Amino acid sequence: MRMNLWSEGLPAAALDVATDRSAATSDLAADVCIIGAGLTGLWTAYYLAKSDPALRVVVLEKETVGFGASGRNGGWCSALFPRSAASLERTHGFEAAVAMRRAMVATVAEVGRVTSLESIDCDFEQGGTLTFAMSPVQVAAARAEVEEAERFGVDRLTYTAFARGPYPVTTGHPAGALGATHDPACARLHPGKLVHGLAAVVERLGVHIHEHTEVVSWAPGRVTFRAAAAATSGTSTGTSTVAADRIVIATEAYGAQLPGVGRRILPLYSLMIATRPLPDEFWQTAGIAHGNTFSDYRHLLIYGQRTADNRFAFGGRGARYHWGSSIRPAFDSVDRVFDHLRDTLVDLFPGAFDAEITHRWGGPIGVPRDWHASASFNPRTGIAYAGGYVGDGLSTTNLAGRTLSALMTGHDPSVVPPGADLRTLPWVNHLSPRWEPEPLRFAGSNLGLASADLADREERMTGRPSRVARLLGPLTGH
Repeated sequence: MRMNLWSEGLPAAALDVATDRSAATSDLAADVCIIGAGLTGLWTAYYLAKSDPALRVVVLEKETVGFGASGRNGGWCSALFPRSAASLERTHGFEAAVAMRRAMVATVAEVGRVTSLESIDCDFEQGGTLTFAMSPVQVAAARAEVEEAERFGVDRLTYTAFARGPYPVTTGHPAGALGATHDPACARLHPGKLVHGLAAVVERLGVHIHEHTEVVSWAPGRVTFRAAAAATSGTSTGTSTVAADRIVIATEAYGAQLPGVGRRILPLYSLMIATRPLPDEFWQTAGIAHGNTFSDYRHLLIYGQRTADNRFAFGGRGARYHWGSSIRPAFDSVDRVFDHLRDTLVDLFPGAFDAEITHRWGGPIGVPRDWHASASFNPRTGIAYAGGYVGDGLSTTNLAGRTLSALMTGHDPSVVPPGADLRTLPWVNHLSPRWEPEPLRFAGSNLGLASADLADREERMTGRPSRVARLLGPLTGH
């Protein structure tokens, strides 16, 4: 059994980097210092370099490029945003909600544009998301989602009802599915190839990336760091600094371990499995085409894709939150959750019963207290931040990079959405409240996970929309 599928088989071009990525060990000077070499940091570096090639941009990474969620996620380049359009409308108004939806849909096209322009081979294929309705309650949820999309007039969501009755093996959709929505604004891709390919591109543009470099603290105009190996071994080699007018905090879930972020973000684990490659005949039966991602309308989230080499890459929530926002390698693997994922996959696609599970992995996503992602810049301090994607970051990081670049330079170097001012979107300079201290944070977070599972059980037993889910919705961005 191997771990992260996405860390294998990376194209040689993505790893053939002439620039030295060794740890920074002496004082540096830059116009912009970015903390974190995940997609938020790399997209920000990309658009800054495109906007002004003369800018000196330095990226500091404690581990390696794409170590966190950027290199472990489900491969959905979607228009999903943690807060629903209805929730954004309640907080920011109808026009702001529409603007955010337009920006998210356009972001999928922007990722496709850049990967093509820069020859980043990441298996990008926009086939849309199929979200299956597995019960009458889920059918009602699907139809309600389509109605909401029609009201805002941006997302081109459609619902298709399937034939009723017992389902033969050749139905072309999951066993027992009553129907499905299709959202065209999503592409399947290989996140490992994307993050490493993007890193190579920004280095060709003159950006310097230092791996194994741990940031200790930051203040206006200065970032303090040390070699990560020294911190791990307990040896003391002293600290160095980057003098920079602008600083970008791009740490997502790992910011919970830093005093400058702390309770602004909560690390919640999401786990994945992958099967061996399956024959084309299986995929025709399953009704999942290349480029499709898929899910259903349960409350305890699942997500999957058909990879370019015909595997299932399938994930979901269910791993508990750990006391004190702890993040450890041991938390990446939970046998109970892996078994649940396999059982769920086989329930949906019985033909995959004999499919060998070849990879199992996981990692933390970043969750803000109000489920509201944000991109912010304080021109007085020169400090910028983006994050809180709640698992919807594969595309939202691109929007974050463009937005931070626009905030810091005064103009947007991208071409979509045409005529839009990214600096006025409702997530700009949004400040989420802090999470509660322990033990309230531990109790509340794990109660929320248990409640999502309970809501699914309630709907299966009663055949009615869950009352638990109704209570949980406002707390999770709905």
